[in-house]
Amino acid sequence: MSTLATTFKVLVVDDSNTIRRSAEIFLKQGGHEVLLAEDGFDALSKINDHQPQLIFCDILMPKLDGYQTCAIIKRNPKFASIPVVMLSSKDGVFDKARGRMVGSQDYLTKPFTKDQLLQAVQQFGAALQGTI
Repeated sequence: MSTLATTFKVLVVDDSNTIRRSAEIFLKQGGHEVLLAEDGFDALSKINDHQPQLIFCDILMPKLDGYQTCAIIKRNPKFASIPVVMLSSKDGVFDKARGRMVGSQDYLTKPFTKDQLLQAVQQFGAALQGTI
């Protein structure tokens, strides 16, 4: 087993093109494969087609919000084990608690830094490697 950073397939779900693009740049600089989705419905089809190993999901999105998207992912036995990290511009205790209630593993406040994003990938990536 190598001690080098492992590459993960990461899905970023956000209705903001700016957030999606910056997350994509940061994650690719970290050597990860990146999938992008602009809303919850788009995310669900990408999860089904590509089976990412980690999902970053915005909370405030049109159609399906992040809480609903996360709940749907976690209700599907095929995808329930995929870690979901909520993204929000609000850093409220209520938002974090609600995210945990629908099954998210963590919470990042926007705007996030490259280090925060890559640290989250490594944190959950290490847990994923333990399950292989």
